[in-house]
Amino acid sequence: MHINLDGEVYTIIEFQHVKPGKGGAFVRTRMRKVKTGSILERTFRSGEKVEPVFVEKVKKQFLYRQGSELVLMDLDTFEQDPVDEASIGEQAKYLKEDSEMIVLEANGEVLGYELPSFVELAIVETEPGYKGDTVSGGATKSAKLETGAVINVPFHINEGDIVKVDTRTDTYLERVKK
Repeated sequence: MHINLDGEVYTIIEFQHVKPGKGGAFVRTRMRKVKTGSILERTFRSGEKVEPVFVEKVKKQFLYRQGSELVLMDLDTFEQDPVDEASIGEQAKYLKEDSEMIVLEANGEVLGYELPSFVELAIVETEPGYKGDTVSGGATKSAKLETGAVINVPFHINEGDIVKVDTRTDTYLERVKK
């Protein structure tokens, strides 16, 4: 659920209704500000009113980069919108052509972007692996992905391998079978 609080839109992550023996009931909440992603913990007393916000999730497809802008296409209307790369945030480095994302809109205003949590990308540049390098080594090397992003991968990963990456933490998860 999304609510309007002090002029900002928040997503309620979790809540707990508490009815103590003395006094009135209250609700403890953890909320995430949609625009910045910061977390807020707040307690609401019974009877307090909050304004709900209808947030529309629009599926869009990333088409191509044009300077510092990314061109996105609405999958329902096929309209193309240029968007500043900075407004999408750090995760934009994992976008490759034809990948999909969700745009959060409320009252015609874009609030934020949800990219896939996991992506599969090819390694285009890394040091070669050597005989004896195993999956369970603990040591890592840097590798450049096809989108230009750089992550740390185990020594057994080579150029041309396709890897699964967690876009939220910038971490290597596994090598994808070809």
